[in-house]
This record gives sequence, structure tokens and C-alpha cells, in this order.
Amino acid sequence: MIKFRGFAKMWFLVLLLATFVTGCGSSDNQPPVTIAPSPAKAITAYSFNGFTEFAGTVHEAAKTIAVTLPFGTPVTALTAKFTTTGSTVTVGTAVQTSGTTPNNFTNPAAYTVTAADNTTAVYTVTVTVASNSAKAVTAYSINGVAGTIDENLKTIEITLPKGTDVTKLVAELIITGNTVSVGTAPVVQQTSGITVNDFTLPVIYTVTANDNSSAAYTVTVHVATGLMPVNLGTAGNFVILANSGVSTTGTTAVVGDIGLSPAAASFITGFGLIADSTNTFSKSSLVTGNIYASDYTPPTPAYMTTAVGDMIIAFNDAAGRTTPDFTELGAGDISGQTLVPGLYKWGTGVLITSAGVTISGGANDVWIFQVAQDLTVDNSAIITLAGGAQAKNIFWQVSGQATLGTAADFKGIILSQTLISLNTGAVMNGRALAQTAVTLNATAITAP
Repeated sequence: MIKFRGFAKMWFLVLLLATFVTGCGSSDNQPPVTIAPSPAKAITAYSFNGFTEFAGTVHEAAKTIAVTLPFGTPVTALTAKFTTTGSTVTVGTAVQTSGTTPNNFTNPAAYTVTAADNTTAVYTVTVTVASNSAKAVTAYSINGVAGTIDENLKTIEITLPKGTDVTKLVAELIITGNTVSVGTAPVVQQTSGITVNDFTLPVIYTVTANDNSSAAYTVTVHVATGLMPVNLGTAGNFVILANSGVSTTGTTAVVGDIGLSPAAASFITGFGLIADSTNTFSKSSLVTGNIYASDYTPPTPAYMTTAVGDMIIAFNDAAGRTTPDFTELGAGDISGQTLVPGLYKWGTGVLITSAGVTISGGANDVWIFQVAQDLTVDNSAIITLAGGAQAKNIFWQVSGQATLGTAADFKGIILSQTLISLNTGAVMNGRALAQTAVTLNATAITAP
């Protein structure tokens, strides 16, 4: 009985082991587990090197990316930084590396994202450069008088000569914007140098930028209470204008036009005239400008007749001003003095020694000096301008002759009834308008 039980137990263990072995062998027949390639192929973030603050807007459904960059940004070689869930990104046939590969975005660029499972998605990237937001008035003038622009306050102040009619003025202006207009109902578009406005009251100019933003500038026109400048007419087109002759010796430098009438071109000496092909004017190596004479081809003769006539009208205007502010100042010797704006009158000649004289006033102030005899500017005398005074507003009406000594430094417009003479090394910022002749000796004269 005991032997039977032992034998049965042994067979039970054999059967259990066989079952275990059979179970282990069956596992070799199960299929292996595989992971499918990812279909992910999105661009989730997009920007450009140097412009990370201008991130692109990704529209996943439409597969578009829109980027707006600042005005003036060149788009022909931009390098994108992007994040993608795909395996590779290409533009055309060029494989893209974020932060490295440049592309031309003049037209929209198609980014093809390839997933690990080889499926693709195409994103269209469009780059827009923002419109210019600039809308400033950078220069403003009326009748040649520049206005003062306060960019912070958006104001422009301008002072015009006494007697100016402010109801029909034409401004010249430079803007950084797209358009400029005045008024609201109606809105009047402005064209520099053409559009007429009434400045009886301040005028508001609205400058509109390319991005349609705008800025309003208030322009206020003041009229000076002092002297009106002498109107030179067409005589003001010349730095030297004479009736009987213009001559030079030595190395002279003239900046501006020279005119002579009724005398002929043969009375313009020392300049080495070279006639233009039209024979309406001549050139000279000593002159930065043109040289005109009464015997040149029309329309020059008529032009010169008008200019000389305007010179005489201007002389008479200056001589005819009444109610002087100063009479016989310094008994004719104004050396060392400071001259404020106004009308000065002498029944004698006027002398300026080497002590010089200072002319002090604003940019729009006017000085008229009525000299009954000669104007004599001694050697090395200097006329100094102060406070913004301009040579173009200083008029020396001289009934005798005007002589500028050696190395003198003169400012202003001389209207002489006789001769104007500039000696060796004299410098003049102004105009020499003589009813007889102008003589130069190695001098420099520049139109104001």
C-alpha cells in the first residue's frame, strides 16, 4: 500500500512537469508587438532670427502661417526658427534647419513637413512688411522764410516780413508721411509749393502715414512789425549786376550769376569767358554760375534789361524809405558799434574801420542803410552777424561808390549808384548791384 502511494506521487509530479513544459512551449507561437511610425507633421511655432518678438500666427486648420515684420525689413534672405512635430521640413528641394536655412519671402513660401510615416503637410508662410508709420513735417517755409518746428508740441511758428498778406500764402514743406491735408469739411489735400491757404488764424496740417495713422501740426504765421525788405525783383537773381562793366584780376571766386547791361560781354574782363552752345550765357572757371550780357542770344537781352530795371527800382525803394530810426549815427563812423534792425540815414559817407561792426537781430529782421555819399570799409574790417541776422536782409543803399578794403569781410546787399570795388582778399556774403561797374581783385563773393 505504501509502495502504491509513492508510485502515484511520482507520476503526479511527472504529469505536472509535462504540463509546465507544454505551457512554455506554446508562448513561442504568439505574434511580435510592433510600433507604427508617427503621422505627426505639424509646425507649432514660427518666427525669424532677429525678429523673435514678431512671432508668426499659425492657423493649423488652413495650414497657413502669417508673419508681420517692421517697416523697411528686407525679406529676400530671412532665416526662420520653427518647431515641428514632423521628421523633416523642406522648402522646394531644400531641407530646412531651424535657425539656419535662409529663404526668400518676396512671395509666400511653401513648407512641406514630412512625418515619420512619410505622410506630408504643406504650410504656406506669408510675410508682410508693415506700412511706414512715419508722419512728421521735417521742413516748412513760406516765401523763403523757414518755420520753426517743435516736434514735441507739433507746432510750427513762422514770422513773415511786415506788410505780408497772410490770406493767400503758399507753403513749401517736406513730410515723411504719405499725404498731408488741411481742414475737415472740406479736406484740402496739400501740394508743396502749390496749394494756397489763409493763415489769418492758425492752420492745422494733418499728415497721414502709409499705415493710415496721422499727426496734426498747428502752423501759426506772424507778421513782423519792422521794415519790409527791399524787393530786388529779377536783380536778385545775380550776385554781381552792373551797367558798364565787370572786371577781375587775380584768383577770384564768384558763387552766383553775373549780369551786365546795357554794355556788351566784351566789357566783362578777366574771367576767360566760354560761351555756351546756345550763346545765351557764358561760363568761367572763376564763377560757379552763369554769366549774362546784353549782346547774347535772345531771350538774354530782354532778361538783362528787366534785371537792370529792377536794380534801379530797388535802389529807389531803399533810398525812398522815410522816418529813419537812426539819423547820422556816429557822424558816419559806425566802427565798433552794434546795429539793431531799422532804417539808418546819413547825409554823409559811412566808414567802417578795422574795428568792424556788428549787425544784431533775428533771422527775419531787416536793416536798410541810406548812405548819401561813399561807403568805405577799411582793410581787415569785419561785419559780424549776430542773433540770427541774415545777409539777405541787409541793404546798403549807397549814392556814391562802395569800396571794400584788402581782406575786408562784408555782409549785405550793396545797391550803388556808381562803382563797387572789392580789393585784394576781400570777402563778401551778399550782392554787388552797381549802376556803373564792379571791380574785383582776387576776391570772393557769394550770393546770400
